[in-house]
Amino acid sequence: MHICIKRFIILQMRVGIYFNKSYLSDNLPYVNMLSSALKSGGMDCQVIDGFSDLKGLDVIFVLGGDGTILNIASECSRYSVKIIGINYGHLGFLAEFGREKIDEAVNLLLSGEFETQKRSMLEIEHGDKKFLALNDLVVQRNTSGGGFSNTVSLRTEIDGSTVDIITADGIIISTPTGSTAYSLSAGGSILTPDLNAFIMTPICAHSLHSRPIVYNDKSVLEIFSSENETPLNIVVDGKVVDEINGKAAVKVKKAEKCVEFITCGEKDFFKKLLIKLGIWSR
Repeated sequence: MHICIKRFIILQMRVGIYFNKSYLSDNLPYVNMLSSALKSGGMDCQVIDGFSDLKGLDVIFVLGGDGTILNIASECSRYSVKIIGINYGHLGFLAEFGREKIDEAVNLLLSGEFETQKRSMLEIEHGDKKFLALNDLVVQRNTSGGGFSNTVSLRTEIDGSTVDIITADGIIISTPTGSTAYSLSAGGSILTPDLNAFIMTPICAHSLHSRPIVYNDKSVLEIFSSENETPLNIVVDGKVVDEINGKAAVKVKKAEKCVEFITCGEKDFFKKLLIKLGIWSR
């Protein structure tokens, strides 16, 4: 769910800076500039080396593309750390500011007044393992090693009722935030951020009746493999996190925690959508 809240900072905030270390030489000048600006404004600032460094922070600047933000977003939710995204990638759907607007982002924070957007997440259970996803969960065919499979057969249930048995490359379960990502590429609908809903999108389904389904985010979705010996990959926000062997179920529900982004107050979702999709389609 998308919620805007006016904030006013009274006490000094602890601020972190996170970026992709693979591009250290490219990012370092901007990191130094950002750190200097924050410290000049009286903020306690530190570069984040690991997720444990998030403890005690109030806000984190994330420099990078959507992948960099997704890499740390679920951990930020665990520690209740707000995110300011600075786009260094190609699309930057999750980042509020471009790299040329770092000063604007810093001034917004230092001003003591800003708005936030709370984005819902998926909680995924497989056996005794749990994962959080801001964008999506993908249950898909294994594409490597001896477990390679061409298609998979998946049975889906929502609140105990069978929805479909889908023969496809896999299934995407997406939040409204992730509905503009992989799900959209696979033919899924765009969900506006204020909807209390998720979307289930088949990937290259082998049946014309298998279509994306939008369902209430209060419901519990379960995915079962209909084939005992077909291994499946569990992919959370673009990363393979586990493998299904046999008929073990994957349970998906709305997470109790959410990811909170600091924004500049732009409320025209469709304007941003057209700009970003225009960049994407070039």
